[in-house]
Formats: sequence, structure tokens, C-alpha cells
Amino acid sequence: MDLGIEGRVALVTGASKGLGLAIAKALAAEGAKVAITSRSEENIKKAAKQIGATGFAHDSGNLEGIPVLVHEVEHFLGPIDILVTNTGGPPLDADALGFSDQEWYEAYENLVRSPLKFIEAAMPSMRSRNWGRIVNVGSTTIREPAAGLVLSNANRSATFAAIKTIAHQVARDGVTLNSVLPGRIATDRLYELYGSRQGADEMAREEIPAGRLGSPEEFAAAVAFLCSSQASYVTGIGLVVDGGMMRSV
Repeated sequence: MDLGIEGRVALVTGASKGLGLAIAKALAAEGAKVAITSRSEENIKKAAKQIGATGFAHDSGNLEGIPVLVHEVEHFLGPIDILVTNTGGPPLDADALGFSDQEWYEAYENLVRSPLKFIEAAMPSMRSRNWGRIVNVGSTTIREPAAGLVLSNANRSATFAAIKTIAHQVARDGVTLNSVLPGRIATDRLYELYGSRQGADEMAREEIPAGRLGSPEEFAAAVAFLCSSQASYVTGIGLVVDGGMMRSV
């Protein structure tokens, strides 16, 4: 299938490794002109060279710098057609009641305000051109909250609700907004959650109907479809990519 995004400008945040990098690579393979961000200048330069993208160093917690970054991307590559917001997970918890106000504020800024600020900055141009694709990388924990992840459970749920609301508002302007909810995908973050690669693999064999972890490339393929011209009638959804692990309907 031709995704119809050759020559389109795509911005993928949090893309020096893991899911973000896999998404950027998938979009670049479809002929998109891809910009990627990461807080580490060294890491983003390496990743950009690897996939033929343009790299920008940016900390997702720097909210004031987001409009500036979007302007820089558009200056170098042109108006943004595709925006994928991806943010790393917050700290794990042994006690859901044990976080300070500051830790809650930081999680809110990274997981809620940061993706929404990117959307706010990119949206006017998309609406004026009557074409845009926005995808937020969320988590299945917005449907089934996970123990030890209260900061992620709460804040990612808020972002999902906001994106659903915005999707309805701009649906007639040719702009779609969707969330993709990864289950257990083979990334460093997942291995951290389970203590080791072996621990994650054992969990997958026992708990996931597919009997294995998902690959970043499989997840990225789902995101790439939602970024495509072919997905013009898909908006406001939360697409679960989890090998059948979620039991809810």
C-alpha cells in the first residue's frame, strides 16, 4: 500500500531511540521529510544520521521552547504535515500515594502539556492547508491502569481525552488526531519495567496471547498508517497494539 506521504514533512518527538526512532524510520522509508527531537544533542545527531532525518535537540519539559522548535523545523523543512508526539515514561512507584507535588507537576508537563503544546503550535498551519496528521504515543494503561505507574496512568489518560476532544473540533478541517496505545513492546523502557530482557520475555510467553513481545517496527507500522493519506477517515481513536493482551472490549 502506498501511504501517500512522500514529500510530506513529519516531526517526531522523543525519537533518538525506541518507539520514537522506529516511527521516524518508518515515515522516512515512505519518503517523508522527517525531523526528530531528543534532549541529548549527541543522541539525536546519531539517530538522525542513521535514518536520514534532521535532528533537533529539545527537552520535552521546555514548554516555552516548543513553538520556537516548530518554527525552526518549518524553516528548514517546510510546513509540518505530520506530528507524532512521543514522551518517555515517568518514574515507577512502589506507593501510588508517595509522589510529591513537584513530581506530579513534572509528569503533567511532560505527558500532558508538552504534547498539547506541540499540537497547538502545529495546528494552525495544518488547518490552513486542510491537511494534517497528528498521532500521540500513549499506553494501554489509559484503558487498564497498571500498578506502579500512577503518574503515567493518570496523565496519559488526560492527554488521550484532550486529543479526542480536539479531534472532534478540527475533523472538518482535514486534520486527524489519534492515539496509539502500545502494550508490551521490546524496548529498553520495557526491560527496565520487568528488571531484565529475560523477565520481559518470560512475561510475554505467559501473559500475551501472541506469545511474544511486539517489535518497535510493528508498532511503528501502525503509527505510519494513521499518518497516511489512506487514514483520512480515521480520527479520535485509541489504536491498541498489544498482541491481544488487553482483556477489555
